[in-house]
Amino acid sequence: MSDGATRLKRAFAEAGRPLLVPYMMGGFPSLADSRDVARALQPAADILEIGIAFSDPLADGPTVQAAGQAALDQGVTPADVIALAGELRDGPPVVLMTCVNLVLAAGPEAFFRDAAAAGVAGLIISDLPCDEGDDIRAAARAAGVAIIALVAPTTSDERLREVARVAEGFVYCVSVAGVTGGAVSVDDDLRSFVARVKAAIPLPAVVGFGVQTPGHAGTIGEFADGVVVGSQLVRTIEADGAAAAAALAAEMRAALTGDA
Repeated sequence: MSDGATRLKRAFAEAGRPLLVPYMMGGFPSLADSRDVARALQPAADILEIGIAFSDPLADGPTVQAAGQAALDQGVTPADVIALAGELRDGPPVVLMTCVNLVLAAGPEAFFRDAAAAGVAGLIISDLPCDEGDDIRAAARAAGVAIIALVAPTTSDERLREVARVAEGFVYCVSVAGVTGGAVSVDDDLRSFVARVKAAIPLPAVVGFGVQTPGHAGTIGEFADGVVVGSQLVRTIEADGAAAAAALAAEMRAALTGDA
């Protein structure tokens, strides 16, 4: 188990409740502003997820795509976001999210060396299948950074067992067969999907994509080990700033702790 995976495992074990994983785009609305956003989100975050913008993202819906493009237009680089993560090592574990091309462009060894030096616990690579990228996984393991696997409702039980062989830290359960930004349907299908994941993969199951309200978070927390809140926070950051995003994150966390 990598050092990053150990830190993530500890976060779940010590909380004893479903975790809140707020998402923000590194460099949005600007690099300086994103520092303020990160600091504002830290008190409510059990794990903080920071996106590294890519010009052709696979899983991002319109809101996150626009935030990423804004960061790219300002010249924000992966190195800038990794440096931002390094400024946050006094807070909850940081997990980055990006696409495989940015890891390959930097070189996996260099990318993960820099991420580990910044204290990054894990990396979500939205377009890396579980049966590809052995060199990337080896570089991450050597540096002590966990590679977080994604699964979707369309993932078969056989495929879940394959994911279990390489997954670390936690498993990201994509709530819909689509992109970020829509509203999640918290129904029997989602419950069944998470149950399948938990039966196949011995890691915490965290649900993301479409979690928009404290009600969503609280209900999902009844059967999952955590929730990711992304597009709704990005919209709030854009409309009302870091303080409003922090308030929304606090409401989400209260729903997970039973204090809402």
